[in-house]
Amino acid sequence: MAQRIKSRRRKAVKKQAVHYFDYSLLAIIIFLMCFGLVMLYSISSYEARTEYGDGMYFLKRQGLIGLGSIAAMMWVSRLDYHMFSKYAAMSYWGSMLLLALVKFTPLGIEVNGARRWFRLPANQSFQPAEIMKIAVIIFIPYLICRMGNKVHTLKGSLGVVEWGGLAALGVYVLTDNLSSAIIVMGISCCILFVVHKKQKIFLWIAGGGLAVFVAGSYILGRLLENSTSFRLRRIIAWLNPEKYASTISFQTVQGLYAIGSGGFFGKGLGNGVQKTVIPEVQNDMILSAICEELGVFGAIIILVLFGLLIYRLLFIAQNAPDLYGALIMTGIMSHIAIQVILNVMVVTNMMPNTGITLPFISYGGTSILFLMIEMGMALGISRRIKLEG
Repeated sequence: MAQRIKSRRRKAVKKQAVHYFDYSLLAIIIFLMCFGLVMLYSISSYEARTEYGDGMYFLKRQGLIGLGSIAAMMWVSRLDYHMFSKYAAMSYWGSMLLLALVKFTPLGIEVNGARRWFRLPANQSFQPAEIMKIAVIIFIPYLICRMGNKVHTLKGSLGVVEWGGLAALGVYVLTDNLSSAIIVMGISCCILFVVHKKQKIFLWIAGGGLAVFVAGSYILGRLLENSTSFRLRRIIAWLNPEKYASTISFQTVQGLYAIGSGGFFGKGLGNGVQKTVIPEVQNDMILSAICEELGVFGAIIILVLFGLLIYRLLFIAQNAPDLYGALIMTGIMSHIAIQVILNVMVVTNMMPNTGITLPFISYGGTSILFLMIEMGMALGISRRIKLEG
C-alpha cells in the first residue's frame, strides 16, 4: 500500500506544471539588436561624421536607447499581462489624445516637413503613433474578448473594424503618417482574421483591395502625372522611377543601385558607396545599404532571423493560457510581420515609398523602445505558459 502511494506521488510530481520562459525569443531579439547596431555604425558613420563631426553619433544614441529598451523589456516581461485589459480603453483614448496634442498644440514639432513628434529633453523626440500601435494590440483583443461569440456576426466584426479604423484614421489625420496608419489598421484586421470563423471572406476582401489599389494607382499615375499632391507624386514615381530618378524617386533609385551593386555576397562591411548618396539611409532605406555591403546573402540572413522571431511569437500565441494572451501575441506578431514585409517592398520598389522602418535595425529611438516593450509583453505571456513536467 505504501509503495502505491509513493508511486502516485511520483506521478503527480512528474505531471506538475513547469513554468516556461522563451529564451530562444530573447536570444533572437538580442542578436537582432546587436546586428542592427553593427550595421547602423557601418552605414551611418559617413553621414554622422559630415553632419555632426562624430562618426559614432547615431550608434551612441541608438546604443543608449537600446540598453534602456532592454531594461524596459525585462520589466514589462514580469508584469501579468491580464492587467493590460484594465487599461486597454484608457490607452486607446490616451494615445488618441497624444496624437491630437501633436497636431493642435505647440508641443508637436515638425521634422522634414511632417508634424509627427514631441520634442523631449537632450535633443530627443517622441512619436505618439508608436503608442497607438501598442494601444491597438491590447485594446482590440480586449474588445473581442468582451464581445464573445458576437464577434463572428457582421455587426460584431464591423465594430472591431470601426475601432481599428478610427485609430488608423487618427494616426493619419492628426500626424499625417500613412505608413503607421496602414500598420495600425493591419494589426486590427489580422487579430480579427485569426479569431473569426469565416476567414475566406477576409482573403477575398484583401485580394480585391490589392487589385483595386494596383489598378487605381496605375490609372491615377497616368491621369494625374502633373499633380502637385505629395502622395500622388509618390505613386507616379513608383510607377516610373527612372523618369523621376533625379527628383522624387531619387532615394528609391539609389537604393536599387545599392542592391544591384552588392551582388550575392556584397562589397564587404563598411565598403558600401551608395550610403553616401541615399538620403536618410539609416532609417527606412537601411536594408538597401545592407544589401550593398553584405549582398543578397546578408538580406536572406536578416529575413531568416525575422522568420525565426515570428515563429517564436507564433509558438507563444499557440500556447498562451487564454484567448486574451493569444490575441495580444497575434497583434505583436502581425505588427512585426507587416512592418518587415512593407519595408522590403518599399526598398525593392514593389510599392510606393511610405517611410516604413525595418524593426530593430533602422535608426529610431521611439520605434526601438516600443518594439522592445512589445517583446516584453510577449516574454511576459511566455512566462505564464505551463508545460507538463
